[in-house]
Amino acid sequence: MVFISESIKLFCVMLKDSKNVEGIARNMKKIIVIGCPGSGKSTFSKALHELTKIPLFHLDMMYWNSDRTIVEKHIFMEQLNSVLCKEEWIIDGNYNSTMELRLQACDTVIFLDYPMDVCLEGVRERRGKIRTDMPWVEDANEEDTEFTQFIKDYNNQSRSKVMELIEQYSYKDIYIFNNRNETKDFLEGKRCIQMNGEKMDILQENV
Repeated sequence: MVFISESIKLFCVMLKDSKNVEGIARNMKKIIVIGCPGSGKSTFSKALHELTKIPLFHLDMMYWNSDRTIVEKHIFMEQLNSVLCKEEWIIDGNYNSTMELRLQACDTVIFLDYPMDVCLEGVRERRGKIRTDMPWVEDANEEDTEFTQFIKDYNNQSRSKVMELIEQYSYKDIYIFNNRNETKDFLEGKRCIQMNGEKMDILQENV
């Protein structure tokens, strides 16, 4: 069991089947999915969307044009704010400049806190594939060295800032997954790791 800080408690929710996940998901209305590039945020978000039927929005689709140029900042913010005003949403993406805005608006945070090598492999596997979360396709043999270095530096440079923000909003429902098996188990209804302020419970249903 991992403790992020004294003010945030980590607890496990053991569930028997996906129907029980649907029960938990009823309390989720506004969800952000964050994590290092390559961790599988979009893949997880799509699966969660299928399970909950909550509308899904990808920040990359708001930020990028199909010709690999970026939209003007005010356009990006208008699109984001229009989503935040909705009653339900899943927002997939990091974009540190707007992370706190999304943390303020959400009720649930899902952080894919994976090792660097897992994220690097995730980026390699998606090259050359058409993606519904990105308006253009990377060349299968293309490698963005700057992007790759960002992933290598993420746990040392970016992760601590994300965790500081999460701690500030520890009263939200916060789920942290450390590997793909944990996210798979969550979606299948076998296990859920949840942080919720200073309250720690262990719930068992139909066991």
